[in-house]
Amino acid sequence: MKKYLIVPVFLLLGLVSKSQVIISLLLGDKLNTGKIEFGLDGGLNWSTIKNLDHAKSLLGFNLGFYFDFKLNNTLWLLNTGVIVKSPMGADDLPVYSLNNPELDSSFAGGTVSRKLRYFNVPVMMKYKFKNNFFVKGGIQLGLRAKCFDEFKNSVIDEDDLKYKLKNKELYHPLDAGLALGIGYRLMKGNGMNFGLQYYYGLIDITIDDATASQYNRNLYLTVGIPIGVKSKKNMPATTEQ
Repeated sequence: MKKYLIVPVFLLLGLVSKSQVIISLLLGDKLNTGKIEFGLDGGLNWSTIKNLDHAKSLLGFNLGFYFDFKLNNTLWLLNTGVIVKSPMGADDLPVYSLNNPELDSSFAGGTVSRKLRYFNVPVMMKYKFKNNFFVKGGIQLGLRAKCFDEFKNSVIDEDDLKYKLKNKELYHPLDAGLALGIGYRLMKGNGMNFGLQYYYGLIDITIDDATASQYNRNLYLTVGIPIGVKSKKNMPATTEQ
């Protein structure tokens, strides 16, 4: 029953997440309060799939938004948000048959990039040190958006050949695992933050039980930009009751 409740929630997040990024740029100063910080983050990520033969790291770009909720102890925060663009997968896989003699001939000797697209929601506890470093850890939940294999081959004196094979039906709609991160905040803890975060998937992503279980792995290198923090910082402090 819980699974059927979770799926609609992630579907809703996926549908509105792209528009939220645009809205956040316009309303960032209104989303930030004394106990909540909102911002955008993005950067590079290197993903692979554990137990997938010949899998090598796939380079991608990530983009999303985050919230930091201050807890009673101001050094502890609840960190969450949505990684709207969060590519996963693996690169340099061997070519397999497409059951089409012409295509098989065209891509013979080429490679395959397995590309899995998710909307990811990390939920982590974050601890800020007084020297502006921070560490965080928790879980990350993912909703599958797109899945496809991209066949590639180089042709002399011509543009590289590419062919996309959609295979969304081969993968489970949900993913989940552990997330750990470390980072540093500029401007005495009030500016941009630079982070390194690792995702360790715990759920077999493939539907086919005949093959070995496969798990997502992803390393994120991100830059976070708080939106509207300065304007809130310059506002007069309110008296708590």
